[in-house]
Amino acid sequence: MAQLAPLSWAEERLRFYVTLAAFDDRLAAEAELAAPAERLFQGPVADALTHVGQLAMLRRLAGVPAHRENFYVAEIATGAVSAEQPAAVKPF
Repeated sequence: MAQLAPLSWAEERLRFYVTLAAFDDRLAAEAELAAPAERLFQGPVADALTHVGQLAMLRRLAGVPAHRENFYVAEIATGAVSAEQPAAVKPF
């Protein structure tokens, strides 16, 4: 696989949200997925979440922890995959 050159922070951030929206659209589409949804979530999606946890741990070790939020009570809406998100309902 070819290695992509890093983009600016703003461009990488935009690329992330564009890709996230495309993934969300594909999951919401009526067309059949190439693999069962269970396998997607137990494989690559779970792997991505593991890496998010690793990044959070590294931020804490560097003294720059991410803001924490209780996602059980958070305002979560289907299709809300942009950088514009509601404020934390119950931050820790």
